[in-house]
Amino acid sequence: MRNRINSQLLQRRIVLVILDIMTVCVASIAPLWIRFELNYRDIPQIYLNSAWDFMIFNVIMTLAVFYVFKLYHSLWAFAGTAEVQNILAACILSAILDFLGMKLMRYPIPRSYYFTYALVLTGITTCTRFSYRIMRGMRHKAQNRKNGTRVMIIGAGDAGNTVIKEITNSSYSTMTIKCIIDDDEHKWGRFIQGIKIVGGRDRIVEYAALYGIDEIFIAIPSANRATMKALVEICKETSCKLRTLPGIYQLVNGEVNVSKLRNVDVEDLLGRDPIKVDLDSILNYVKGQTIMVTGGGGSIGSELCRQIAGHRPARLIIVDIYENNAYEIQQELKHRYPGLDLVVLIASVRNTNRINHIMEEYHPDIIYHAAAHKHVPLMEVSPNEAIKNNVFGTWKTAQAAVQNGVKKFVLISTDKAVNPTNIMGASKRICEMIIQTYNRHYDTEFVAVRFGNVLGSNGSVIPLFRKQIAAGGPVTVTHPDIIRYFMTIPEAVSLVLQAGVYAGGGGEIFVLDMGEPVRILDLAKNLIQLSGYKVDEDIKIEFTGLRPGEKLYEELLMSEEGLMDTENKLIHVAKPIEFDETLFYVQLNHLKQAVESECDDVREMIQEIVPTYSPQNADSSQDTESR
Repeated sequence: MRNRINSQLLQRRIVLVILDIMTVCVASIAPLWIRFELNYRDIPQIYLNSAWDFMIFNVIMTLAVFYVFKLYHSLWAFAGTAEVQNILAACILSAILDFLGMKLMRYPIPRSYYFTYALVLTGITTCTRFSYRIMRGMRHKAQNRKNGTRVMIIGAGDAGNTVIKEITNSSYSTMTIKCIIDDDEHKWGRFIQGIKIVGGRDRIVEYAALYGIDEIFIAIPSANRATMKALVEICKETSCKLRTLPGIYQLVNGEVNVSKLRNVDVEDLLGRDPIKVDLDSILNYVKGQTIMVTGGGGSIGSELCRQIAGHRPARLIIVDIYENNAYEIQQELKHRYPGLDLVVLIASVRNTNRINHIMEEYHPDIIYHAAAHKHVPLMEVSPNEAIKNNVFGTWKTAQAAVQNGVKKFVLISTDKAVNPTNIMGASKRICEMIIQTYNRHYDTEFVAVRFGNVLGSNGSVIPLFRKQIAAGGPVTVTHPDIIRYFMTIPEAVSLVLQAGVYAGGGGEIFVLDMGEPVRILDLAKNLIQLSGYKVDEDIKIEFTGLRPGEKLYEELLMSEEGLMDTENKLIHVAKPIEFDETLFYVQLNHLKQAVESECDDVREMIQEIVPTYSPQNADSSQDTESR
């Protein structure tokens, strides 16, 4: 195979050398022909003799110069400005050597000869080098006009130009760009690489219909969420598939290309900019510390590990019961951070001896406790397992933390702990009570961070909807009025890390501001439209009815809890609810005995511990996104 490739390269170079020899010959005679009014017979013989006598030296010098400037090494199918510069430099140098050689050898020649020689040599060399690319591009465009996907580009800036260039030049692309949209009136009617800028966003629907557009690319990496939402809302009316570039940093780093285009996600419709955090405070908080993350292979746990790994901890310990998830995050972090001191362990937080042994060996400074059973419907039918893992796994991990001198323990909680109607939420409320109790009696700082639904997490509604759409529908929603608060995984984790910084003395329950709630029905409709389908025509939506243990909306704060602000307006502190600690531990031990003996129904016992737990609420709702 290698010999075959080398043979093809050699053949191409031989062809180029032959073409260059012919080019030098033509460029040597053409200036005289032009000088004497395109009549070869009028050229004095003395001038022709000079050109022909010096030609052999001229050919050798020119081929040597072209070789030095890599004109036989470039891939001319992808030639750009760098190759043009090399051609210009090589031809100018060749013309200078031609001038010096003829002067030194005293060949008589008209003074206009040298300038014309340089022009002809440059022109023919450029044509021979770029002819393949031009013919290839014409053939590619002709094929795409017949079979290609018709594309509209939104954004006539650098990113849009780069995307157009890649689509136009790529032999693997089957796309034809029909028009460009940009809100800058000064660009209207102008062209980018032969593609016309037809107008602003108000013309999107009109030109999508006029050109029969199949896909729309939003090539504005700098667009904020509000702009993106507005554009996507307009594009939804066209039934075209939408794609966008991920962010401005790709443009700055020169990474903008077709491979960076992604499908427009529902995140683009949240209508707000990504949440910003104080990275310096996070950096100082975890830098040089030994950090342990339980449930480190899960959605939130793995993102915690990614962000912590990027802030130079002394050591990062990942603990997870599921080996596949642990392996995936291990390989990812080893690749991205080769200098990271990374320890990945398979363990259950329910195993007292195992958790104690890990902390005795590695002495973590900070623990992020993300290990939990979280799927509401599954926990409703397996309540004992939810309590064993969530409640007593937290208890055992907290106990091991105080025994081994951990400085800070951060519990990942949930808004479902507020007035819970399901086992999962009630178990998390008990976890909050455990860490508040421990904080009062031990040196370790215990805090909890409570937030709502996370887009894209394991078991979330977005992947489910996408699978249902890919299968042709229907898309299932439990109730038309169900709403949820949403946040992306990186946003949630960044705020979790910053909330840990704000902990002062421990015992706090940090509540993250999730913005405005979103209707799940709207999410389903948007995702169907963003996939290029029409709601209830191509893909139907079906309502399946509310499931046990779920409510129509989630709350972030109990009515009896106060709320204090922090330096970050998106992070608030809930005032701890007072409860009888002695009674709490008695109830906790009774609950432990009950679940270990596989009690038929522990809901009454849980309700005694968490008075706000109302398992009889059947008008609850779907856990479309969970942690």
